[in-house]
Amino acid sequence: MTVDQEQRLAPLWVAARTAAGQSADWADRAVREGRVRSALEREDVRVYLAERDGQPVGFAAVTASPLSGLGEESAVWIDQIYVTPGSRRRGVAKELLAAVATYADLRGVGQVTSCVPAGEKHTNRYFARLGFAAQVTVRSTPTRALHRRLGDDEQTSTTEEIVRRRRSLRERARHGLRHPEIEPETGA
Repeated sequence: MTVDQEQRLAPLWVAARTAAGQSADWADRAVREGRVRSALEREDVRVYLAERDGQPVGFAAVTASPLSGLGEESAVWIDQIYVTPGSRRRGVAKELLAAVATYADLRGVGQVTSCVPAGEKHTNRYFARLGFAAQVTVRSTPTRALHRRLGDDEQTSTTEEIVRRRRSLRERARHGLRHPEIEPETGA
């Protein structure tokens, strides 16, 4: 992708990230700091930009990689697809998806896959009408939260420790018990 194309993509990408719930400030900073450019320079990333009357109105960002880490079957993954609200229902997404399908053909790949957030009903219906079938439910969690849930987090966060102690104090107060760390035993 050329510098000009990157500059034409940037406002669309910021709009897409904002529509997905991230802050415009975060998205603008990602563009300014070169994170978007860095991603675009990767060999496995392709971006298709749709224009109407010389203005960018949508994009599709795709990667080519195996369907599974242990499998050999490759797929073209639609990482992001976005069309400006004023250009929707005018064939822009269809054009972008046609470019994605052509890219898959050129790579000799038999699958096109898209991860669509479960809450985006309209987008899910659109992909279903095009023949995309639900394959898996993707779930994610922060690494630290997983360690905590597995019970192997070596360092309990300060906030969690405070909450645990407060609950313990409330419970002890409710039952008239003293807390050994806070109320030392007086000699009798």
